[in-house]
Amino acid sequence: MFNDKSDLLTAENSAIILVDHQPQMLFGVQSADRQTIINNTVGLAKTAKVFNAPIILTTVAAESFSGPIHPHIQDVFPDQKPIDRTTMNSWEDENFVEAVKKTGRKKLIMAALWTEVCLAFPTISAIKDGYEVYIVTDASGGTTTEAHNMSVQRMIQAGAIPVTWLSVLLEYQRDWAHQETYDAVLEIARQHSGAYGAGIVYAQTMFGGHGG
Repeated sequence: MFNDKSDLLTAENSAIILVDHQPQMLFGVQSADRQTIINNTVGLAKTAKVFNAPIILTTVAAESFSGPIHPHIQDVFPDQKPIDRTTMNSWEDENFVEAVKKTGRKKLIMAALWTEVCLAFPTISAIKDGYEVYIVTDASGGTTTEAHNMSVQRMIQAGAIPVTWLSVLLEYQRDWAHQETYDAVLEIARQHSGAYGAGIVYAQTMFGGHGG
């Protein structure tokens, strides 16, 4: 879509990775509202789908302990089976690393439960292996606010770049004149971006608002 030399994220230069958004992991999250985290993660998954960006879904001990990936996430990609692991660090799972390599992308956009384990460990490992990692802080959650915040700091110190799910959506779109994704992007924002989504409904209903 874009032919420039900026270092911004595009669907052509990055892959989205969702790690362990499962019931057992969600039970332990205390750093943010759990439903908000799921809402944001679904918005991020829909972003990958609309822009046809590579997406990797992964779980840990899905059948023996942690349960399946959250159904609202799976519903976005009903035919994609998450990579199930035993390792806390997904970067230590050969199938996961192979899936990352197959995307051909060096920019990885990652969100996970929990921040201090399932996000921090592979982020640090991937950076060491030469990847540029963007951590989606509002689609991730830790066991405490301190655990989440300290882990984000740790990853930033290691070279990770913090982003939010909505910033990824809008960075992929970048220009409202790109009509092929315009309506779908507004629909994702309407459904998942809270006050901004309400503003979209208002503008469209009252004024027929159109950004392009």
